[in-house]
Amino acid sequence: MKGAGDLIREAVTSWPGVEALPHRFGGLEYRYGRKEMGHVHGDRLADLPLPRKLHDEVIAAGRAQPHHVLPETGWVSCWMVGPEDAAGVIELFRIQYDRYAAAASGQSAAAFEA
Repeated sequence: MKGAGDLIREAVTSWPGVEALPHRFGGLEYRYGRKEMGHVHGDRLADLPLPRKLHDEVIAAGRAQPHHVLPETGWVSCWMVGPEDAAGVIELFRIQYDRYAAAASGQSAAAFEA
C-alpha cells in the first residue's frame, strides 16, 4: 500500500510543468517553473503558500490549518494520518497548479480559487 506522500508525488508530478525537488527542511518540494507550489514531509505533513483570501477559506472549511511554525503567514499545513488523507492535499496542490498555470499563461487565476 502506498503512503500519502507517494500518492501526492504521483499525482502532482503528472501535471505538465511540475517538478519535485528535495526541500531545504526535508521532504519534497513541488515547483511549477520557479515557484514553489508547496512541499510534503513524508506521509505526515504538507505545507502550501496561499493568498490570504484562499488561506482563510481553506482553513475555515477545515481543509487545512494555519502553518505549524509560521501561523501568521499565508502558509497552511495539512496533517495526514494515512493514505486516505492524500486526496485532500492533492486537491489543494491542484488549486495551486491551476493558479500558477493561469498566471504563467496570462489568464486570471480568480476562477481557480473557489
